[in-house]
Amino acid sequence: MPNAIMLFKPFLGFLPEIAKPKKLPPIKERLFWTAIALFIFLICCQVPVFGTRPNKTSDPFYWMRVVLASNKGTLMELGISPIVTASLIMELLAGVKIISVDQNNKEERAVFEGAQKLFALGITFVEAAAYVASGMYGDVRAIGPLMCALIVLQLMVATMICILLDELLQKGWGLGAGTSLFIATNICDTIIWKSFSPSTLNTGRGAEFEGAIIAFFHLLVARNDKVRALKEAFYRPQLPNLVNLIATLLVFLVVVFLQNFKVPLKTTRGDDYNIKLFYTSNMPIILQTSVVSNINFFSQILYRRFGSNFLVNILGKWEEREYSQNGQMFPVGGLAHYITAPQTFYEMLNDPIHAIFYITFVLTTCAIFSKLWISISHTTPRDVAKKLKSEGRFLVQGRHTEEGTAEMLEKYIPVAASFGGLCIGALTIFADFLGAIGSGTGILLAVTMINQYYEILQQEGQDLGLSWLKKTQ
Repeated sequence: MPNAIMLFKPFLGFLPEIAKPKKLPPIKERLFWTAIALFIFLICCQVPVFGTRPNKTSDPFYWMRVVLASNKGTLMELGISPIVTASLIMELLAGVKIISVDQNNKEERAVFEGAQKLFALGITFVEAAAYVASGMYGDVRAIGPLMCALIVLQLMVATMICILLDELLQKGWGLGAGTSLFIATNICDTIIWKSFSPSTLNTGRGAEFEGAIIAFFHLLVARNDKVRALKEAFYRPQLPNLVNLIATLLVFLVVVFLQNFKVPLKTTRGDDYNIKLFYTSNMPIILQTSVVSNINFFSQILYRRFGSNFLVNILGKWEEREYSQNGQMFPVGGLAHYITAPQTFYEMLNDPIHAIFYITFVLTTCAIFSKLWISISHTTPRDVAKKLKSEGRFLVQGRHTEEGTAEMLEKYIPVAASFGGLCIGALTIFADFLGAIGSGTGILLAVTMINQYYEILQQEGQDLGLSWLKKTQ
């Protein structure tokens, strides 16, 4: 019986691809290509979509833009959402054996990767078409069918650029993964902007600076009542405040601390194989965010068109609030409401059912995705034992055999994956309830990505003249 995945092969010739380097480039060259990829991404985040007629409409990606590396009204409107969603669905199909992929077969692996690209472009087409049809870029009749098609095409080209930049880094020309790098950059940019932004906004109390730190000094100088000025700087609602900034720093420190938790297992070569607490890194929260963003995206668009439909209301009910900007709508009922974090700590106390459901949902999905990801990413105990064997290493406690090593890893890896996923979910909830800038999900992704780059520099920093970095063994 022919393999179903090979049906995609005839279409792959139309897709651009980044060739893998014949040998790993020096660290300086990889840093150069990483910087180029980041530069192109940042340009795309500033180039507006041509042909749109901006209007005050609710943003379906309002909560998720930071962690999806997207920017409203630009070529990065959809960010990495189509790429992550396509990867999740394809890997799940492969993981549950609906499609069969032999990762040791170069041809099948190449076709599978190409099919992910096609799927990502397909998801982009659907989301872009939904965006245009819902009036996000203006009245469809006023824009015209030709310009509507051009808008969809621009977003599809932007997704292809994102795919190629991610491929450039992952195939060895750069460092890390493009998607993670773009997310971390977006989050750090958001934190810095919300701390030092000189923009002024009016939330009913007069013009205020958006940046928490600038607002703090402005309030101290402008207000006669210094105690009230301090209270407002620390607790002002609807805008970044100092409590949000302190919460952000606290979460950063906690995540950095937990990153160092690992279980060292002695190998026959005398070194250690470390199993980290965050065994699956930031993948559980990326997958969970992708699921929530897609539910909220389609729920809000459907509600705008079919608000009286019973099934649409089950998926989510939306309404605009007094302090919302640019007509932004918020989920007030249905599934979308319960899987979205409460906006404030007081909102959590006033609606305990929402809080309990949200906490349960995040913890459960993070644990499930984390345990599922070890099978999808081929990092199960048996896969790791096989890899160690290829390196000529076995665990000392594993009777110096591949089978014994796999049995020993079975005691640690599934537990580390599930418990690590729970910890990631708990940290996300903790940060969200504290009101951390950039969201708990965003901070977690940023810290894990920064830590990955730090580990790379620990290994190869000597080539850059960074002798102060201690090389890991």
